[in-house]
Amino acid sequence: MPLGDLTFPLLPRRRLVGLAFGAMHSARRGTGSDVAGSRPYQPGDDVDTIDWGASARLSSARGDDAFIVREHFADEAPRVVIVCDRRPEMALFPPELPFLHKHEAVRAAAELIAESAAKARGFIGYLDYATGEEEPFWRRPQSHGELWEISERHLSFPAFRAPADNLARALDFLGGHRRSVPAGSFLFVLSDFLVSPPREAWTRAIERRWDIVPVVIQDPAWEGSFPPVGSVLVPLADAEGRVRPVRLRAGEAERRRAQNEERRERLLADFQNLGLEPILLSASDREHVLQAFLGWADERLFSRGQLA
Repeated sequence: MPLGDLTFPLLPRRRLVGLAFGAMHSARRGTGSDVAGSRPYQPGDDVDTIDWGASARLSSARGDDAFIVREHFADEAPRVVIVCDRRPEMALFPPELPFLHKHEAVRAAAELIAESAAKARGFIGYLDYATGEEEPFWRRPQSHGELWEISERHLSFPAFRAPADNLARALDFLGGHRRSVPAGSFLFVLSDFLVSPPREAWTRAIERRWDIVPVVIQDPAWEGSFPPVGSVLVPLADAEGRVRPVRLRAGEAERRRAQNEERRERLLADFQNLGLEPILLSASDREHVLQAFLGWADERLFSRGQLA
């Protein structure tokens, strides 16, 4: 199977209570593949739900006819919202520089999320503050067929003028749209998180019982750490994409390394303390992004005790 056809499984923290006829197991009883339990047969039950093996064993033990019905959890359609950080810094870096191209990583991740949601017969929404205006661009999750719109219109939109606090604004905005984004909805937040929402914003979002997944997009060498480039002329880009050569002293390069590593460790520790499970991206190619999301899914399976 070509890499472009691969997706990752959307594994919720808890069972969904959402729209019917999806591909994810919910908390409601209904038609589905995940067994919820058994109970005695009642008049009107579908004959196809009878567990004939269990019924035979119970009948033999009791000496009369007894029928057991197997109940299943209904399969639900997940709601997925993609929040993209569109600060000017997320447009970095220019193609001529050998750094992580963040906008390309955002696009690869968002397309993979949308494709995976579509495979689960989910409803896909999108939000960003790309134009820098007070109101965001908001497309609520209402359709299975959003792949083209997200990929060819929203992710290709060239503006990166979102304010520094756009992620905090996005979380608060979604809090006012609980019918479109109910409890159990997936909320994938794509950013470098060099400007992260305050803890209070995360806490309010968690209290709304969304399944929040931060997708951390950072250059591992220049943002997650810093190389020993003392006395070397280094091309650096500012928030507007302008490149200028800079010569750093060895001591300054070391200070930047310590600051960057401390900032990254603090960010990941904050996510852990909030109970969030981030996905870390350090490259923009599709294979790297896919493997990162599959690793996240494996961790969720492991935490749920479903891996051998």
